Amino acid sequence: MYPIPVQTLIDELGRLPGVGPKSAQRIAFHLLKLPVDDANRLARAIAEVKETVRACERCYNVTDAAYPGCVDDPTSLCSSDRRDTSLLCVVEEPRDIVAIERTGEFKGRYHVLQGAISPIDGVGPDQLRVKELLLRIGEDDVEEVIICTNPNIEGEATAMFLARLLKDIGITVSRIASGLPVGGDLEYADELTLGRALEGRRALEA
Repeated sequence: MYPIPVQTLIDELGRLPGVGPKSAQRIAFHLLKLPVDDANRLARAIAEVKETVRACERCYNVTDAAYPGCVDDPTSLCSSDRRDTSLLCVVEEPRDIVAIERTGEFKGRYHVLQGAISPIDGVGPDQLRVKELLLRIGEDDVEEVIICTNPNIEGEATAMFLARLLKDIGITVSRIASGLPVGGDLEYADELTLGRALEGRRALEA
């Protein structure tokens, strides 16, 4: 229906997560309308990020290729002397670190699993950075591991697996609480969310 270059672009865009056929078509035609300079700038940005960004060899957060291990980067979360080395927060993806950092509440360090256990997708513990996590715990003075995987089936399976794996090491293993969002109404909450809110309850100080 479309010229081959256009259809190829639509097909490639459709492979992106969360982009369906109609969205891919809409984005493709938006790109066709862009001035050449704008389109080239986007293409250069994609090429540059693929050439210069890598996963840190220690925490597996994204880092500049100039620092294969971001412990060598004095600006990174890996090497900052302002971070509490006894606390290690385990997340699924680098974008989760950004979300946690926005809260300003966590002052420890991070470990990125680069995914979650999902048998239906063929992802098991061996496809994640679990062995590297165990090595870090053994090498560093970690006292508590906070599991911050997503509150879905895959995230819960990953959290339970890690909890069982770490329980005999002699460190504290905790899981972030999940429940009702601030400003939400009880009547609109589903049973799972409300149940988690009850499980994660805490004492009120008068």
